Amino acid sequence: MEKKVTAIVLMAGNSSRFGQNRNKNLEKLNGIPVIIYSLDAFDKNSQVDNIVIVLKESEKSTIENLLKDYKLTKDVQLVVGGNSRQESVFNALEHCESADIVIIHDGARPLIRQQYIHKCINSMQEFKGSSIAVKSKDTIKIADENGIVKYTTNRENTWQIQTPQCFDRKILLELHKKYKKVEGITDDCRLLELGNYPVKLIEGDYSNIKITTFDDIQNLKIKFKGEEK
Repeated sequence: MEKKVTAIVLMAGNSSRFGQNRNKNLEKLNGIPVIIYSLDAFDKNSQVDNIVIVLKESEKSTIENLLKDYKLTKDVQLVVGGNSRQESVFNALEHCESADIVIIHDGARPLIRQQYIHKCINSMQEFKGSSIAVKSKDTIKIADENGIVKYTTNRENTWQIQTPQCFDRKILLELHKKYKKVEGITDDCRLLELGNYPVKLIEGDYSNIKITTFDDIQNLKIKFKGEEK
């Protein structure tokens, strides 16, 4: 039986480092809101069945209006997020009960490529969790709370995690419940690590950046203009 795949797109964060008192996902790139790029990518993917957008209650009507303007072909549902990324993903997992596989993506990564969506989903034939990642270009040192170096990692084995990340929904939901009180969970792969499930890293590329600061979006606007020439 073919498994049902739900894409979960996150945009419920506070965008505090963006520094513009507005959600970075609603900022426009080439005249199109950032979030639409991610939604469009999953809407066009042949392996994705439906999409769940995790958002703030205060932005629900804004997204509803955007969806009227940018008509997607797949079923799109809206879920209100929580006070943390972990809570937001949990809310989405509880909502998409019919999904066998979930593929989770930061809405603020507008340059996601179809091949990475496919690779993540296909990895579920062998693993219960996977993530797009890139090898670190820099040497990473681990330090204590006083900034004193404890050891240096092997750069060849050091990866920077991106999204999308893909999971067996049932297992991920169980792990969210089990480790609900654990602080500092910044991505869902960490939950699988705590549950002793192997996580497959799929090498992506450095262009799949997450918009964090206002400079990031300015640089992307320059990139988009350059590609138009």
